[in-house]
Amino acid sequence: DVTAFYLKIWLEDELAHLGQCPWEDDVQMCHEVCDQAGVPLEIINLQNEYKDRVISYTVAEAKQGRTPNPDIMCNSRIKFGCFYEAIEKRNFDFVATGHYAQVVRDTGRENGKEAMVHADTSREKPPVRLYRAPDPVKDQSYFLCALSQDQLQRVLFPIGHLEKSRVRTLANEFNLPNRHRPDSQGLCFLGKVKFEDFLKAYLGESPGDILDAASGELLGRHKGLWFHTVGQRKGIGKSLLPQATAKGPWYVVAKDPDRNIVFCSNQYDQEMFDQPRSEFTVESISWMAGGEAFNNHPPGTIMPLLMKIRHGPRLVQGSLEWTSSTTGKVRLDHKDGGLAPGQYVVFYNEDAECLGGGVISEKHWAHFLLSYEQQLRVFKEDPV
Repeated sequence: DVTAFYLKIWLEDELAHLGQCPWEDDVQMCHEVCDQAGVPLEIINLQNEYKDRVISYTVAEAKQGRTPNPDIMCNSRIKFGCFYEAIEKRNFDFVATGHYAQVVRDTGRENGKEAMVHADTSREKPPVRLYRAPDPVKDQSYFLCALSQDQLQRVLFPIGHLEKSRVRTLANEFNLPNRHRPDSQGLCFLGKVKFEDFLKAYLGESPGDILDAASGELLGRHKGLWFHTVGQRKGIGKSLLPQATAKGPWYVVAKDPDRNIVFCSNQYDQEMFDQPRSEFTVESISWMAGGEAFNNHPPGTIMPLLMKIRHGPRLVQGSLEWTSSTTGKVRLDHKDGGLAPGQYVVFYNEDAECLGGGVISEKHWAHFLLSYEQQLRVFKEDPV
């Protein structure tokens, strides 16, 4: 037996004044698809849970100057978290979603063709492993890196083995009502609301200085740390003084929440930024089935890994050095565009298996903040 569920989340009503949110259109489309398939549809209201478990996290992280990843939290805390709790007594064996990722059990890759293995709580279940989808652009394993083994045990990704183009072809062949709908874009909870507008609605504005990371020179004024992220170039110019704009392009390279300062540089590709763009501390590391053996590695152990610094097709090579069971130091083989504290780094092996992930720490900001403090002391001791 199959039952379809639409998860109604908090933001769809709460921020409707900021822009159009198509949730009513989504529900209507779900009804049409389910009617065609002969599958009942239920709507579960998870607005309060979403506000408590995802929105509060997003706002708190942004307020601290970090770059949150609400989509990762939505998966681990809502879609495979409190939704599981809501249907706990319904005796469903599995939860199937349209994520582009793959899970592997002892029976092999779950591709929708093999016989499903029903959940059996009477014996220990074999581990479930998470793998990237073959479509590198649509792969969503990055957003699933925080799922626990208990959550993965009940997951099915029936289209995860397909390219997006093939899914489109099948939708046309089956004459699905949603076959012409455009791909979803942006963060899962925003709809058509801009992330900047969302942050402004909940955090307002808090003006502060924009300083040159190398000289401490005043470049302009920002409206709030949360409107900027490390590596950002687009949009920073409107906050700069005219004389500074002429010396660009400028990149955001660090933020100081204590003094409400955004640090920028027009030397982002120079040698002085090689280390902060290729080395960082990772915290809150958690391992999935394929990485559980790493829990026993002693501090100082170094292992080469493939990584994703952000969602997208790009994989980067580097190494992880253990400093504790949940922290480590990452060294990338090549510089990254912007290592934003708060964002996730996700680890993979050469077989496309997602091993786990962790959160980029603020510690690689220290270089700029310390340099600025030293410059400030020199200026006070020897004023020109």
